[in-house]
Amino acid sequence: MSKWTGVLKLDMENRGGRSVAKNVYFQGAFKVMRPVYLNNYNHPCYYLLNPGGGYLDGDKYHMEVSLDEKAELTLTTQSSTKVYKTPTKEVYQETIFNMKKDSYLEYLPDALIAYKDAKYYQKNIVYMEEGATLLYSDILTPGWSPEGEQFSYDMLRLKTEIYMNEQLVAFDHIKLQPESQQMTELGFMEGYTHLGSFIVIGEKTNDKLLDQLYETIQKQSGDFAFGISKLAISGFTIRIMANYTQVIERIITACHHVISEEWYQKKPSFLRKY
Repeated sequence: MSKWTGVLKLDMENRGGRSVAKNVYFQGAFKVMRPVYLNNYNHPCYYLLNPGGGYLDGDKYHMEVSLDEKAELTLTTQSSTKVYKTPTKEVYQETIFNMKKDSYLEYLPDALIAYKDAKYYQKNIVYMEEGATLLYSDILTPGWSPEGEQFSYDMLRLKTEIYMNEQLVAFDHIKLQPESQQMTELGFMEGYTHLGSFIVIGEKTNDKLLDQLYETIQKQSGDFAFGISKLAISGFTIRIMANYTQVIERIITACHHVISEEWYQKKPSFLRKY
């Protein structure tokens, strides 16, 4: 019997200028919908599904996505990721991306909602070749509890490792443990409740683009704080703190539009979830 609660493997290739799946495999409580070619673009969007509706005590999920040279893919979730109470063992989510030269990946999952007494550990490992482009986002909420309390989960841990030509070039590690951390204080959430991250790696990154993104974010409405950091390679990260998921989603979407129009002279697809 597999040690994984759910397994998903997806391999993409460029076939005559159109990106298609050459292999799709899933097992257990992890599935993927049929591909949708939004806006008649030549690359598909896949929606990830959890038939159980959420992650339970001790669940372990493994996803591996590979993109051949010049293959493109948008990957997202059907709805927010819900982690329920984990009285004995944390939920573990492991994702591995393999990206060949000139491949393009958008991985844009919905927000993570950890319920009271939940423990969740997510590990993303990205192996890229030069010329590959990655856009990855995540959003952490203050969770949910029957009493309406915020930050009632036990632990959220998100670790991302990005390798370029087998060399570690970016490492991001977020670990939130409300019981032992002053979540509202300086160095943590600083009075905000939601945390968003947007990691972008692409050879077309330059100072002009970063200036455009900074100006774009400043024009957004709502109460939020943000920062942009350049990476050691051609790329950057954007960190956003706000009090609503929708504010962070709107900012990430606005940045996504700037990047797509600047690099590819087209708009990103609207993922049509609500």
